[in-house]
Amino acid sequence: MANKVLIVDDTETMRMAEEMMISDEGYEIDIAMDGVDALEKIARKKPDLVLMDIMMPRMDGIECCGRIKSDPDLRDIKVIMVTTKSEYERVKEAFAAGCDDYVTKPIDKTELLGKMKDLMKFANLRELLKS
Repeated sequence: MANKVLIVDDTETMRMAEEMMISDEGYEIDIAMDGVDALEKIARKKPDLVLMDIMMPRMDGIECCGRIKSDPDLRDIKVIMVTTKSEYERVKEAFAAGCDDYVTKPIDKTELLGKMKDLMKFANLRELLKS
């Protein structure tokens, strides 16, 4: 069974770029446009990993991450935050909210895939231990 990834970004270009970077890796990919949309999809589809922009309207990535990590049913979902170098101070807030890792824009595909692979090992091990 393929690992499920939710890409969350308010910019269509970024969503498409991120989807293209990971589409050949065998992940089941879904898309959300902001934190509110993401929480609705996460509750229904329970992805293994969320790739989420920090700066978004309605609900930013940090608040969304905090809500994911504070929910006992969702806290095991891995979250990678996407930020610009100029938002580095916000990365500290993201880690405080519970994010598992981060990447900066422009995203380096090799770095992103490596981080995703490492975090997916934990998701897969968790599922193995549950069964």
